[in-house]
Amino acid sequence: MSEYITRVLLVEDEEDAREILSFYLDTVFDEVKIACDGEEGFDLYEKAYNENKTFDLVLTDIQMPNMDGLTMIEKITRLNENQKFIIVSAYKDEEYLFKSINLNVISYFVKPLEVKNMMVMLKKVKSKVLEDKSNVIVEDELVALNNTYKYNRKTKQLYKNDELVDLTKKEKLLIEALAKNIKEIKTKEYLKEFIWNDANTSDATMRTVIKRVKDKIADDDFIVSKKGLGYLIERGD
Repeated sequence: MSEYITRVLLVEDEEDAREILSFYLDTVFDEVKIACDGEEGFDLYEKAYNENKTFDLVLTDIQMPNMDGLTMIEKITRLNENQKFIIVSAYKDEEYLFKSINLNVISYFVKPLEVKNMMVMLKKVKSKVLEDKSNVIVEDELVALNNTYKYNRKTKQLYKNDELVDLTKKEKLLIEALAKNIKEIKTKEYLKEFIWNDANTSDATMRTVIKRVKDKIADDDFIVSKKGLGYLIERGD
């Protein structure tokens, strides 16, 4: 699995606060983009969004020139209703707090910052992001073939429950071919071409590979033969 890059957008108009916040964000997240006001922040976010790049967190001040933080948050939320925000502000104003409740604002820090508390929150956010991304990636890669066997599309590995099934190169290619568009019948010609790059491979050779795999998964066999048509994975779900 490729390593996920965590990305944060920092929007802060005060230079000193911007430098301090960017320093701490850099110690937690992989990539930090910086904007000096809400307008620039929204422009950066919109550009990234249009390029199918996401920010795992937007950390912003409220009172800023050109566009305030809450207005920016509202505009970003119209683009991405699931975007998460942290507000850092010199103003402990109940009006701002109430306005931010329905805007996916997960925390609100008042300047001067309590760095320890903020770092705890930032690390929690990163952990949650990585957990969520990992679950999505694993879900995409792992395919349940039945109640016993799973196939990892990326690594081309077959698992019995959580144990790796030992397969030869040809056996792996057979599973890979059948796992493409599960429940779709693969003809003998297709399998021969996929496994041996030769549609003229003998039926006996192909049957030998299929039998070896079926012997290894005999306790919960998922390979079904359709007479005169070919083979498929039939999950029964």
